[in-house]
Amino acid sequence: MKATVLLVEDNPYILKLNRKSLTMRGYCVVEAETLNQGRELFKEEKPDLIILDIMLPDGDGLNFCEELRDGSNIPILFLSAKKSDEEVLAGLRAGGDDYLPKPYKLDILVGRVEALLRRAQRIPEIIKKGSVEIRVTSNEVIINGENLQLSQKEFNLLCYLVQNENRYFATEFLYIHVWGQKPVDNDTSVKNAVYRLRKKLIKSGFTITFERRKGYCFEKG
Repeated sequence: MKATVLLVEDNPYILKLNRKSLTMRGYCVVEAETLNQGRELFKEEKPDLIILDIMLPDGDGLNFCEELRDGSNIPILFLSAKKSDEEVLAGLRAGGDDYLPKPYKLDILVGRVEALLRRAQRIPEIIKKGSVEIRVTSNEVIINGENLQLSQKEFNLLCYLVQNENRYFATEFLYIHVWGQKPVDNDTSVKNAVYRLRKKLIKSGFTITFERRKGYCFEKG
């Protein structure tokens, strides 16, 4: 049996088509028509991926995604009739991994699901670099037995840099691939997150360096 997919969608016609397309390819599908049902099924079924509508009868899918990101890295694919650049960016900023505007082709939906699951399978549950231990599924970072208190953005940034040790990434690249947004003039979010992480990594033997024209890099201090 393939992965379990949670569909959160209030349109019964779309729900039926999506379920049929996914089950035909061997996925186990569980369905919710409201956010409250989605919350319960997430706890009970422990799905591998969520396909999430934004406009639901009892709330906003963006808020649900933000809730999940407090303690879960489950892949989330937004489906929505909202399709402007600003609305797509809002979905990515809320923690979504992908965004597919309605209407869409069912083959494209299945392809996005397959790609997200492949990406998730490549991420190990625990990443270790010397004294730094990152527990991906629980959003924890342990250094010399101490559990660091990191914000979600700090955690995501550290994960990305650690998995690409000794590689440099421009600030603009990190805004897009970690923050999920285009860089904004005079925004110092990346710089400030790096500053905080450097202080927390001080006893680890590693640091995050910066070079002009190259960007940020996780390496031995």
